Amino acid sequence: MKINQLQYIDNQWNNILTTKGFEPTKAQLVLAFGSGHLVTDKKLFGHIRGLYPAASIVSASTAGEIAGETVCDNSIVVTALEFTATAIRCCSTNINEHASSYSTGSHLMQALLSDDLSAVFIISDGTFINGSELVTGFAENNPGKIPVTGGLAGDGPRFSHTFAGLDQLPGEGNVIAVGFYGDHIRVGHGSFSGWDEFGPERTITRSDKNTLYEIDGKKALDLYKEYLGPYKEELPGSALLFPLSLKEPGSSGLLVRTILSIDENEGSMRFAGNLPQGSKVRLMKGSFDRLIDGSSIAAKNSIASAEETSPELAILVSCVGRKLVLLDRTDEEVQAVQQIFGNRTCLAGFYSYGEISPFNPDTHCELHNQTMTITTFAEF
Repeated sequence: MKINQLQYIDNQWNNILTTKGFEPTKAQLVLAFGSGHLVTDKKLFGHIRGLYPAASIVSASTAGEIAGETVCDNSIVVTALEFTATAIRCCSTNINEHASSYSTGSHLMQALLSDDLSAVFIISDGTFINGSELVTGFAENNPGKIPVTGGLAGDGPRFSHTFAGLDQLPGEGNVIAVGFYGDHIRVGHGSFSGWDEFGPERTITRSDKNTLYEIDGKKALDLYKEYLGPYKEELPGSALLFPLSLKEPGSSGLLVRTILSIDENEGSMRFAGNLPQGSKVRLMKGSFDRLIDGSSIAAKNSIASAEETSPELAILVSCVGRKLVLLDRTDEEVQAVQQIFGNRTCLAGFYSYGEISPFNPDTHCELHNQTMTITTFAEF
């Protein structure tokens, strides 16, 4: 695999990395992660297309861009990939073309399925899509448990408009899936939160998909506000600092769910993923050291899932909530990942509204919130 990484920031393009022998005209895949107003700029998109004329260009808006050991805002990070012995196939659709987020995921997974499919990477709109339903559509149409990872586009802390696109200016409601084919690609994945639970465990007594109405028979928003104290005046933005842990009935895995919006009249909260009735929930809070350590653990898990293969590329998808807690220390969680991989691994990625990864190897993908999720690639 040969890699070229560029960044557009402060009105100029900068070269970050070019591996030996890379030829722009031979790049098959380009990942462009950037601020919404930049990735939807026709001139900038045209520049990227001109650099890599034969590549499939997958773009997404973000809540922050990752390039190497650095986290930036108001930039575009472009990572172009030239594979030696791996075929790729990209497909795209819009939520409006399907009955549900589930059928959107099902459609894309079926479009990519093949005997030699090795992995799938998803970039999705982050506001119109129900992430839980989307990943269920992928998972239930994936009989071979091919690794499926990725993330939901972001919009800083605004939760207003998110964009994703394939070979055109990104738009709202789009979902893109990239399939990697053949025996010469090794893909690893790891996901870890580092958030700490606090308060009593409670039961969801009324919900509808990703809308939470009641916990222990009480209005969910009222109960949530009791724990927030002065932070309740800053809702819904402050909710990013206090996500919920979720344990679904019959599951041993622990998911984290982020609040997207609140309804004062109904006393309800809308989350980035589903919260089934009967599930157990607890509030969570983050600390600098625990979140940074969580990134290291995600990196170690991704190496283990790839049979200890040293990655050439690592795509990091971390949650905007982590960035809001870490603030000036956000770079440290990316640096913690680089320390695990070493300088021979190119890091790219973005801060998201949801992260997609299996819990463990040989398990179906899940939607996560407030995690550092890492997908690694190596050709051999």
